[in-house]
Amino acid sequence: MLIDTHTHLYLPEFDAEGLTGADAVDRALEAGVDRMIFPNVDLTTIEPMRRLHEQRPDVTFMAMGLHPTEINEGWREDLEATREELESHSVDYIAIGEIGIDLYWDKKFAEQQMQALEQQMQWAAARKLPVIIHCREGLPQTLEVLSEFPEATGVMHSFGGTAEDVEAVRRTVDFYFGINGIVTFKNSRLVDTLPAIGTDRLLLETDSPYLAPVPKRGKRNESAYLVHTAARVASALDLTPDNLASITTANALTLFSLS
Repeated sequence: MLIDTHTHLYLPEFDAEGLTGADAVDRALEAGVDRMIFPNVDLTTIEPMRRLHEQRPDVTFMAMGLHPTEINEGWREDLEATREELESHSVDYIAIGEIGIDLYWDKKFAEQQMQALEQQMQWAAARKLPVIIHCREGLPQTLEVLSEFPEATGVMHSFGGTAEDVEAVRRTVDFYFGINGIVTFKNSRLVDTLPAIGTDRLLLETDSPYLAPVPKRGKRNESAYLVHTAARVASALDLTPDNLASITTANALTLFSLS
């Protein structure tokens, strides 16, 4: 059985053609993905995320945070509202996320993103929760903040970097690395990075509805497609699919303290 450590099945992309996010959860279960973690995005996604979790509480888990691309002029108010949600439903959340730095689209709020990341890292430290880090074109800034929290636990979500990037992260924090459909892409060099990560710090994810793996590339991604990413990773590391499933499941159970 596999664990999808990062999926957004609660987004409106899954409410189409008479189907819902709950149907996507059920398809994942049928495919052998028996647990799914929902990271939050912004204030508008809290309610649909909670609603889907309440429909499938035994197999879904939630993380609370404010995505770095949502840091704008009103970020302080949004961050406070996010904190209030975490405080009022603290037992419902197994991690802080997704949080981080994203300078791919816009660098205007780079400093504010760093401030928001630092505050949310403080939430995690106070609650002894792992963090789910989104990092795109912002590794130096992300590591600058993470260096203030050397005891933190977490995952570099949707990791697509090099062996040198893995080393840079590990010099700062002992994190896991979330591998998704990127590893199946024709021009991706991520396969070459897998040995540097090592099986002891490897997690699987989809980041659905984004980054669908080959042979589903170009389609809306979903947790059921995790099996394709798992097959590519197992092949690259010369493991059987069952061995990879056992290893990555154990890693997810450890990091997120799942039952």
